[in-house]
Amino acid sequence: MAETAKKKGEKAPKPEAKSPAAPKSPSRLRERYHREMVPALMKRFEFKNLFQVPRPVKVIINMGLGEAVENVKVIDSAVGELATITGQRPVVTRAKKSEAGFKLRTGMPIGCKVTLRGDRMYEFLNRFLNIALPRIRDFRGVSPHSFDGRGNYALGVKEQLIFPEIKYDKVDMVRGMDVCIHTTAQNDEEARALLEQLGFPFRS
Repeated sequence: MAETAKKKGEKAPKPEAKSPAAPKSPSRLRERYHREMVPALMKRFEFKNLFQVPRPVKVIINMGLGEAVENVKVIDSAVGELATITGQRPVVTRAKKSEAGFKLRTGMPIGCKVTLRGDRMYEFLNRFLNIALPRIRDFRGVSPHSFDGRGNYALGVKEQLIFPEIKYDKVDMVRGMDVCIHTTAQNDEEARALLEQLGFPFRS
């Protein structure tokens, strides 16, 4: 008779470990940055080290919601729209000081924001530059005067409807937003060159 019982003290075999999921393919804009933009920027500014080449670090999208003082439900709607646009859950921003004239108390929600990094940042920039901006009525380019002198650039969007992810029939009101691109550029010239390579259409 074959022995079927396990020997005393013998350990059971460990289950086979599952193979890790395949990593998500990088953004096409990110690939183009490394393949085309880095060599072009190195040549233009005569950089000798790859780490000198400016790169985008993060994109912050902010919605100010002053009307939330009288109607808190506005926050939920704005958070949902911003999450749809960016693919990331926004953070609700709250008042730091009380303002009696505006009926504002400390801690009241007054907006929401999202900080995008990595592939999500590149994916957003790709959609923003190639799909959303061209949908602006009478669009003639973005302002070349919105740099802060430290390599960062900010621009305002008047309505969320330029993003195709937003459905017209579900919008309760038109809301604007601020988009701020943070880079490692040392000055405005480097920052503008980087953004031009990324596809920002600056007005002449």
